[in-house]
This record gives sequence, C-alpha cells and structure tokens, in this order.
Amino acid sequence: MPAQVVFREEVAGRIRNSGIIAVVILERLESAVPLARALLDGGIGVIELTLRTPAAIPAIARLTKEVPEMMVGAGTVLNPADLQAAVDAGAAFGVSPGVSHVVLDAAARAGFSFAPGVATPTDIETALEHGCRMLKFFPAEQIGGLSYFNAVTAPYEHLGIQYIPLGGLNEEKLPIYLNRPSVAAIGGTWIASANLIASAHWTKITSLALQASEAVRKQRASSV
Repeated sequence: MPAQVVFREEVAGRIRNSGIIAVVILERLESAVPLARALLDGGIGVIELTLRTPAAIPAIARLTKEVPEMMVGAGTVLNPADLQAAVDAGAAFGVSPGVSHVVLDAAARAGFSFAPGVATPTDIETALEHGCRMLKFFPAEQIGGLSYFNAVTAPYEHLGIQYIPLGGLNEEKLPIYLNRPSVAAIGGTWIASANLIASAHWTKITSLALQASEAVRKQRASSV
C-alpha cells in the first residue's frame, strides 16, 4: 500500500469555514502582503499561490511571517522539489492539477496536507489509494460543470471525500457548487486577477472578495 496522505483537520476546517480559496498567480513579491490584506479585508482568509512564477515561494514565506492570519497554500505543485520548497516556506497545504504518485508519496513522507487534482473516476481512485480525502476537482466547468461533477463523484459519496472545484468558476457558480455537501470550498481566480494585482487595485480586490464571501454566507444560510 502506498504511503498515506493526511490532510490535517485544522487546515480542512479553515477551508470549509472560508468556502472559497483565492487562487493567485503572483508576479512580484512586493504585491504579496497588500494582496493578502486586501483579501482579508474582504473576508477571505485562505489563498493559494500557484508555483508558476519565481515570486511564489518567497511570497509564501513572507505571508506566513508577516500576515499569519492568512492561511497560505501552494498550487501547481508538480514534483517533490516543488512540494519540499512549499513545506520549507511554511505553506499550510498544497494542491496539484493532476495526480502524481511521486508527489503524493512525497506529501505523505512530509506529513503535508495535500489535495491532488482529479477529473475522472480513475483519478479519484488513484488518490484514494494514497489516502487522500480532500481533492481538487479540475477543471470543473470546462470538463462538464456540476452535472459531470455529480455523476463522477456519486460512486464515492459514502467515503466522505471532500472536493475543491476549480476552473471556470465565478460568483454566479459559487452557490451552485457549495450546495453540494461534498464541496468544502471552491477555488476562485476571478477575485484577484493578474491585471488587478499588477495595477495594485487593492480596493477592487477587497470589493470582489466581499461579494464572494457574502455569496458564501447567503448560500450557507439558505441551506440551514
């Protein structure tokens, strides 16, 4: 049996409480702190910094130290070296676009909360072999939207798996996905786009974050 990945409940709980993760590509390290504070002002306390730029790992380390109230995850973790760099920088969790045996083995050895990306039953079962119970569902809308999500995840509902859908989502789609009990949170790239960050439109980012967090609150209030 492969080494088992354990997604810490403290981290999973904060993700569920947030209902949304701001997914960000950060080009400049100097943008990290004002971005995090803009998101926090809008009620979003979980961010995923994708490891697509040289600024990502230093930004994780800076936010962990300077904005500890923001929970920081690492995205686009593609190999064990990426994973170890994220761990060393202080990331609370990591996610990947797909399922990699070597990355999941590295996450298990490091005791690192990790959610691999899944899109098919085979992906889900591969992740389950490694003990994963928090999965990124990607690319959610492009692959078929909620109807596809429901069909693919239905055989595994009794296992208590939780998902973070990402890909093509926006504020309108947010309540549709969060209405599913198996969805812990959604990943949102629209809240802090590259253009908004590059132009330092922190007020606009706060406004979008407020709208998204309010949508989460309304959806959850209506489902009680």
